[in-house]
Amino acid sequence: MRRARQIKDHASEAALFRRRALAGFLLALAGLGALAGWYFRLQVLRHDEFATRSEANRLRLVPVAPARGLIYDRKGRILAENVAAWRLEAVPERAGDAAKLLASLQGVVALDDEQKAQFLRDYKAARPFKPVTIKLRVPDEEAARFAVDRWRFPGVELVPYLGRVYPYGDLFAHVVGYVSRIDEKDLAALGDAGGAYSHTGKTGLERYYEAQLRGRPGFRRLETNVAGRTVRALDTLPAVPGTDLRLSIDAELQQAMVDAFGQLEGSAVAMDPRSGEVLAMVSLPSFDANLFVNGISHADFKALNDNPSRPQFNRVVLGGVAPGSTIKPLTALAGLDSGLRQPGDRVLSTGVFRLPGMRGRGWLDGVHGWTDARKSIYESVNTYYYQLALDLGVQRYDEYMTKYGFGQKTGIDLAGEIEGIVPSPASKMKYAKQRWYPGDLVNSSIGQGLWKVSPLQLVRGVAAIADGGNLRRPHLAVAQRAGFDAPWQPLPQSPPARISDHPSNVKVIQEGMEMTTGGSGTAARVFRGAPYRSAGKTGTAQVVNRGATAVDPRSLPLWKRHRALYIGYAPAEAPTIAVAVAVEGGGFGADTAAPIVRKVFEAWLLGRKAAPPASKEMPAASAKPDFSDVRGTPATAAPAAPAPVQVGR
Repeated sequence: MRRARQIKDHASEAALFRRRALAGFLLALAGLGALAGWYFRLQVLRHDEFATRSEANRLRLVPVAPARGLIYDRKGRILAENVAAWRLEAVPERAGDAAKLLASLQGVVALDDEQKAQFLRDYKAARPFKPVTIKLRVPDEEAARFAVDRWRFPGVELVPYLGRVYPYGDLFAHVVGYVSRIDEKDLAALGDAGGAYSHTGKTGLERYYEAQLRGRPGFRRLETNVAGRTVRALDTLPAVPGTDLRLSIDAELQQAMVDAFGQLEGSAVAMDPRSGEVLAMVSLPSFDANLFVNGISHADFKALNDNPSRPQFNRVVLGGVAPGSTIKPLTALAGLDSGLRQPGDRVLSTGVFRLPGMRGRGWLDGVHGWTDARKSIYESVNTYYYQLALDLGVQRYDEYMTKYGFGQKTGIDLAGEIEGIVPSPASKMKYAKQRWYPGDLVNSSIGQGLWKVSPLQLVRGVAAIADGGNLRRPHLAVAQRAGFDAPWQPLPQSPPARISDHPSNVKVIQEGMEMTTGGSGTAARVFRGAPYRSAGKTGTAQVVNRGATAVDPRSLPLWKRHRALYIGYAPAEAPTIAVAVAVEGGGFGADTAAPIVRKVFEAWLLGRKAAPPASKEMPAASAKPDFSDVRGTPATAAPAAPAPVQVGR
């Protein structure tokens, strides 16, 4: 039987096609809808975000370093300036192999081993199109030589910039300080703006006023390609230069103070007692601040660190010494203000002082006879202060010394200032891990024992006496200006504190200090013939324990000799300058410290230049050496008053 012919169902096939076509259309429509939604999200909902990111890929902001503010002395002399300089830079992708580049540059630009090593390290770590510094501060002669041969060095350029220079070298190293190349810690502190700066203040005023001196960076907007390379510069936001500073320091007086020391080492501060303005401040020996600006060499750094005199150590701000007898005027004022003493009250000085109930035990002193407040200052009579301190008691003594500014920072505009130490049971336990004895207060009364004061605290104290009891904040910067053509704006200062509510008591102290420089005073020989009246107080602080007897410092090696101290002001009737001097290994205050102060007075008051001493040895002994400053140690041992503890010397 013949098989039946199969007939196609066109209707069902057409229906199936329509269903499949509809499904495909719906899928395509869904895909187009999703794509449209995605484009809508990109182009509308997140337009601002992606437009910003796209612009960022095309544009790059490059910080522009501002000119650092200048620093002037009180008469307009520049102490820190910016000078046009050249640095040599290489772009790795164009300059090629670093070792070959250095070898070819050797005959054109002088490079030492440290510079080569630093360049190789930076070159290896740098991105190919980022310039790497080969040498900072290229001398003009080398810059001219490179300009002639520039065609030989593709990718190497001389770039102009402003470099920091200190015209006075070592004269203001501890005052102005220095800037140095910025490091990772500095960059982290500066944040996004850190890329604009190559240097930052490290010490002195450069560090204290860093925020004002460095200015605000500008920016250049550059168009870049996909590789990040610059195509063209679009516009520039100029940098704002740093603030200029004017100091109270006088460069001529500063030099005169250094000359007055000669070869001696130590520190000194001169201050205007009427305002707190620091007129001169030296720490000797010093160093050339310019060495640090572009990175000090290993040889120079080792020479500074190996110097036993520590040139980098700022003795004025960081150094602490026992004040010796320079503390006596303020101790006498405490006695008068407390009511325990009247100006005419007298104490008998017999040459030895003993604590009540003691036998065979005593603190040595010269035989001065009956002594009142004035005589206790100008003849430096220890016995007067031994008994006064015991009558005051350690708590009240500590309160008065704190009121006079000791044991606390003066607030000077320099970083790192020490607080010092005022003798007390708490401070002895803290620093010496020993209990307090009555004899400790006796030692403290003449500035020996656990004392630690800075020359800044001493000059602040003597300036307060000179100014009738006004304790002022020492400061260096007095004015600032925001541009060369802008007027100077004075920097505000805090009002002074009063150290005494009794002007008549301050007058007694002033009279005693005036008598120090005349008659039988301990500094009379030094100031004899001066064409002005001055007031002062000698002091000597022991460095090593002398044991049972007083030792003439001239019999000791230089490093074991006592520190010579002197505080004073002039003219006595209307003071315009107060000075504190500490001479290391100087022996007696009247021998070395007082002559320095006289030279400083005459440089300020008379315009005389100081003649430096001929040698580092102390002058010949005076007819009546002042041993009273250094006879604070009992002559024999006893549990009631052990030998003074030397702390922080």
